[in-house]
Amino acid sequence: MNTGPTRGGPEVTARCSADELRGLFLFEKLTGEQLAWLCREGRVELAQPGPVYAEGDPATCFYVLLAGSVVLSRRVGATEVEVGRSSSPGAHAGALVAYLGDRVAQAYIHSLRAVEPSRFFVLDAARFAQLMNDWFPMAVHLLEGMFFGMGNLQGAIGQRELLLALGSLSAGLTHELNNPASAAVRATEALRERVAGMRRKLALVAASGHDPADLPALVRLPELMRLQQEAVARVAKAPALSPLEAADREDVLTDWLGEQGLSGSRELAATFTQAGLDTAWLDQVSATMTESSDVEAVDGALHWLGYTVETELLMNEIEDSVTRISALVAAARQYSQLDRAPCRVVDVHDLLDSTLMMLGGKIGPDITVVKDYDRGLPPIPAYPGELNQVWTNLIDNAVSAMQGQGTLTIRTARDDDRLLVEFGDTGPGVPEEIQERIFEPFFTTKPVGQGTGLGLDISWRIVVTRHHGDLRVESVPDDTRFVVRLPLAGPQAPAEEGA
Repeated sequence: MNTGPTRGGPEVTARCSADELRGLFLFEKLTGEQLAWLCREGRVELAQPGPVYAEGDPATCFYVLLAGSVVLSRRVGATEVEVGRSSSPGAHAGALVAYLGDRVAQAYIHSLRAVEPSRFFVLDAARFAQLMNDWFPMAVHLLEGMFFGMGNLQGAIGQRELLLALGSLSAGLTHELNNPASAAVRATEALRERVAGMRRKLALVAASGHDPADLPALVRLPELMRLQQEAVARVAKAPALSPLEAADREDVLTDWLGEQGLSGSRELAATFTQAGLDTAWLDQVSATMTESSDVEAVDGALHWLGYTVETELLMNEIEDSVTRISALVAAARQYSQLDRAPCRVVDVHDLLDSTLMMLGGKIGPDITVVKDYDRGLPPIPAYPGELNQVWTNLIDNAVSAMQGQGTLTIRTARDDDRLLVEFGDTGPGVPEEIQERIFEPFFTTKPVGQGTGLGLDISWRIVVTRHHGDLRVESVPDDTRFVVRLPLAGPQAPAEEGA
């Protein structure tokens, strides 16, 4: 029997008393012979305030508190986070899974610290494993099944949660990519037709039998070239018009073109309206062409300018579509944090924007997204890929709660030494009686098959355990807010996942 000090703190003070052990809830059902065995194989140790054992050290002993007060803590980065505190005789910790042998890592999963002089009954891990297997063989089998079964179940459902999120994101990204890609294809086809039309126009001019000296007046007149350049410049500055404003302008341009006896006036009017051209500009064209040409020349010049404007508009549409695709790919990369360090300094607004872009297809057109960002907030050290998972879970829950219609408000602010990110929705709210349970593993209010109950649990672990932050909910009907608070200092080093 080992009777030396453990970790330099606790020291053996006396052999244990069977009567004292019998008074603990943990041992009250044991026989006299079993209590005698415990006293023979175990020991009583006194620990002064300070560490008893440290997280990650080999789990060599099973501890039962006889008197005093202790704190259990886990390491998050460079910080110790308190996960439990007790002064109740019979509270136990240490080598809790020694009976599983080498099938699991036999290391302390947390640190134990005495906050005042405390007495412990201490049993070596090997003796504790022997006790469990000899005295409670059926209980050991049940515990084994629960331990490994729950671990496998949580792992499988956690993987399912990730797959569901990935499927949702993939569907949204596919939808968002398809729109600009389809627009680019349509614009390319139309551009091909317009370029072909311009080639045909040139061919007609070349075959018309005009004197070469007349060609500048038809297609290369310096003033016409100037107007062509001006038309291209106006396309870039074209104002955004409402449907009603656009219709009114088209009518005015159609009337002007009709009065000039020009062909295709309705089509030309639509093109010129989109480019921001008006009747004043058309008057310049007419004045320029009629100085040296007839109505036919004016008609040809305006259609030539129409081709120019339409070509420019189509090229702009292709450029906008490709830019949109590039932005979506960049957002996907930002969201997934591919080839990035797991912990780095980030601007949470970049993470929020990339998540919103990835979820754009799922959010839908009937949900208004309000960004109430405090852009003066500093970047913080964090695990960006994991925070994106939190944003995804909270936004997805909000969208589901609103059933596709309402307002999603994302607010950022400074809260003392923490950065606050708040997700508000106008859904029916979380009933008060279940607000304390929604972060529990496997708890869900969604119908069977629509939720695993792990989304908020995973989010809580990422925010609280991984980042040493805080996650809570405030909810009344039409106003539910999930509030994330992250330390501005952030995690200083990669932290181990919670068990």
